[in-house]
Amino acid sequence: MSHPSLLALTTSLMLLLSAAMPAVAADAPAPAAAPKTLRYAFRVAETAFDPAQITDLYSRTVSANIFEAPLAFAWMARPVKLRPATAAAMPEVSADFKTITIRIQPGIYFADDPAFKGQRRELTAADYVYAIKRHYDPRWKSGNLYLLENAKILGLSELRKELMAAKKPFDYDREVEGLRALDRYTLQFRFGEPQPRFLYLLADGSFTGAMAREVVELYDDKIGAHPVGTGPFKLTQWVRSSKMVLERNPGYREVYYDEQPPAERPDLQAAAKAFKGRRLPMVDRIEVSIIEENQPRWLSFLNGGHDMLDELPPEFATIAIPNNKLAPNLAKHGIHMERYPRADVSVSYFGMEHPVVGGYTPDKVALRRAIALAVDVEREIQLVRRGQAVPAQSHVGPNTWGYDAAFKSEMGEFSRARARALLDMHGYIDRDGDGWRDLPDGTPLLLEYASQPDQQNRQLNEQWKKNMDAIGIRIEFKLAKWPEQLKASRAGKLMMWGVGWSATVPDADAFLELGYGPNKGQANHARFDLPDYNRLHQQQRVLPDGDERRALIDEQKKLMVAYMPYKVHVHRIFTDMTHPWVKGYHRNIFVRDFWKYVDVDMDEMKKRTAK
Repeated sequence: MSHPSLLALTTSLMLLLSAAMPAVAADAPAPAAAPKTLRYAFRVAETAFDPAQITDLYSRTVSANIFEAPLAFAWMARPVKLRPATAAAMPEVSADFKTITIRIQPGIYFADDPAFKGQRRELTAADYVYAIKRHYDPRWKSGNLYLLENAKILGLSELRKELMAAKKPFDYDREVEGLRALDRYTLQFRFGEPQPRFLYLLADGSFTGAMAREVVELYDDKIGAHPVGTGPFKLTQWVRSSKMVLERNPGYREVYYDEQPPAERPDLQAAAKAFKGRRLPMVDRIEVSIIEENQPRWLSFLNGGHDMLDELPPEFATIAIPNNKLAPNLAKHGIHMERYPRADVSVSYFGMEHPVVGGYTPDKVALRRAIALAVDVEREIQLVRRGQAVPAQSHVGPNTWGYDAAFKSEMGEFSRARARALLDMHGYIDRDGDGWRDLPDGTPLLLEYASQPDQQNRQLNEQWKKNMDAIGIRIEFKLAKWPEQLKASRAGKLMMWGVGWSATVPDADAFLELGYGPNKGQANHARFDLPDYNRLHQQQRVLPDGDERRALIDEQKKLMVAYMPYKVHVHRIFTDMTHPWVKGYHRNIFVRDFWKYVDVDMDEMKKRTAK
């Protein structure tokens, strides 16, 4: 936590800036008349833009606006609803959920690229076959392969294993039963077991978006820097970990704004009426910066340097949204806020293969449970997250089928007395008199927690230090940039790490995958591998939604609480903000490709920022 005097100074500065906002805006340079541009900042750096390699939210957001999957989540549907994107209609799904057939619209084209040698390149069903096969190619080390392998697409996992055993390159030309282009525009999936929710995976362009083989073969290992899709935008500039610029894809087909919001949402009704019939996308250019520290990101938005603020930094919540209402001085200047719970969990994981905190024996389980019990989540919420979160009771996040707000467990309990008792009972005592607990064999007990060098993580680390000091456990922090920690985590090299996990689909399975053994190094960063959990996971995922599936999900939650491979801290509540010249922005947590639905009124921007 920052020094109290520094906090007071920062708060005074924010209040002063907010009160003086018209003068600040007046001093800003007038924006260029054209092109129509949406500007904002990510708080974490991207990695690259290859759907076969992406595992982070920020790279996914960019890629989802470049690549297109066959389906999409409707922008204004509440509750969420799937609709065709490049598909000509909704897929045909067999009664046993083992076959899905999709007809792709003719006349859709990839953005122009040198790989096409001056010819327009039409999207075909074979492009989806190729793009999905790339996840099975060991060369690309797909972090999302588990989603496809768990679906049991007939023949693909077997092909991967055969070629890996023979040490041969992946054979993209070998046809498999489970993934075929039946003709130029017809794509078919066949599964070894029922897949009632597989269609959700076909609504994420950053994962199952179509790719042209000739583009991948031209750029080879640099494909992550050369994304070429059929979507509304194309990448025109990329300064790694600094700035991304995307421009309207001039070859994007004719798609028009046509949304059907629910009757109980008059704000969505008004936007749908105002934009109906507009051709998408409505802006010409997107500029995304990377600003990792919260204060400069907040100030850039206040000063008009950015048009929207994606995720209000928690430390400014009391200034910007006191009592979770937009501050009057911000409302006076037409700023719009959108506050919402994401399908999200914020967790600290324990490396289950690590000799200190891993393992399934009673003493190791007791250590993890004691550490989790000692974490004062309410204090974390108030001091670090400024009230913008709620305590979590399981690893399943809200806004998904299978989440139960009434579910209570030890995951949400804070008891240092119980923590100390567990440690004492299992031999984690101070054996050398230095004031710190040791391992049962007498060697020092030292936790190493991976983190990032930004202000919020520094504050979270301070809370961890206080929590562990209170029960006599030493803890040190291993700092590195987020992409570096991600790489180390996937390789199983971290003892502990604190991260957020957001669902891409409105189903609990997105969170249940965190504990499934075969997902080690992918979704399962803790590398938890418990046969009982794995069995339950296999059973529930082939069932349609209903009471039987819900009961199995509850059992999975309980096992995760009992073995504690993850300490789930909170479900975060987010607030986005936009200046009044940004029109049509409404958060749908499952729609990453929202840029095409947003407009920027350049005349209003000039009027409000002119001297």
